[in-house]
Amino acid sequence: MKRSKTFYIALLSAVMMLALAACGVGSDSGSNDDSGSGGEESSESTDESSSSETITVTDATGEETQLEETPQNIVVLEWVYAEDLLALGVQPEGMADIEGYKSWVNIEPSLSESVTDVGTRQEPSLEEIAQLEPDLIITSMSRHEGISDELNDIAPTLMFQPYPEEGQGNQYEEMESTFQKIAKAVDKQDQAEQVLSDLEESYSELETQLTESGMDGTEILLSQAFSSNETATLRLFTDNSMVMQILNKIGLNNAFDGSDFESYGYVSGTVEDLEPYQDAHFMHITQEDDNVFENQLNGNPVWENLNFVQEDRLYALPGDTWTFGGPLAAEVFAEEAVEALTAQ
Repeated sequence: MKRSKTFYIALLSAVMMLALAACGVGSDSGSNDDSGSGGEESSESTDESSSSETITVTDATGEETQLEETPQNIVVLEWVYAEDLLALGVQPEGMADIEGYKSWVNIEPSLSESVTDVGTRQEPSLEEIAQLEPDLIITSMSRHEGISDELNDIAPTLMFQPYPEEGQGNQYEEMESTFQKIAKAVDKQDQAEQVLSDLEESYSELETQLTESGMDGTEILLSQAFSSNETATLRLFTDNSMVMQILNKIGLNNAFDGSDFESYGYVSGTVEDLEPYQDAHFMHITQEDDNVFENQLNGNPVWENLNFVQEDRLYALPGDTWTFGGPLAAEVFAEEAVEALTAQ
């Protein structure tokens, strides 16, 4: 059948309109999908980026450690770093000297029973560490710098220095800095900020309690006491120590005025070394099974004649009050100090 020219023009126009309509629908649909599925794609891409993004942490050695993924299987060779992980909601896979930790460190959350002991802090077992197939090891330079190569052969290793040298800050500043770096390594930086913020709030509340009890500004002589060769040994804590920094934060002062810098934050002495500070309030930490005040110093004339003994300005803290810990131990110590000072 013969068709007119007008017919073909009309037919062509109709086809073009249908094609345009189809493109329009495809375009709108694609636009909606892009905003929806494009959002999902962006989220997936972000998730992939977040999980695969390299985490870079600089430790006390000055070296950068690069972690391709967030560590899930961590071995710690110092108690404080186990505590740091626990504060961030992370249980270590392996840890050195678990028995000692449970005797000396009193914090919540507690260490899981599933954590594997990998030997002593002084001499951890490289074989046992390797068997756990860790993706990160955390330890201190002061103990394990000599085996850093062996540790790094097993897994990326972060080494920190909890005892800063003179001019490098105090132990409390180092604790906060290391805690934040460990948080970065396990992708928990927001949680770390919250932990430290809550800690400062706790200090403020405890300082208020001391003020209300009239104990603010009190001069404290703080000692960790134990026996060595049947003789009472007393660690007297210096201003740069973790624990004295905590006492400062809640409004107390250090009576001990040791002139020399002590990187470990204390001076070891005997009962005779207490005499210059006998007008202070004496706070001490002793283990129940090694109480030198009830044993070695019981009846000792030097001890018995000290003013703070005569006037009953003695404050005992539990033996598991940890003086070299992280933010959780810091809060426990501050709470126990205030409880002891305000109980009388």
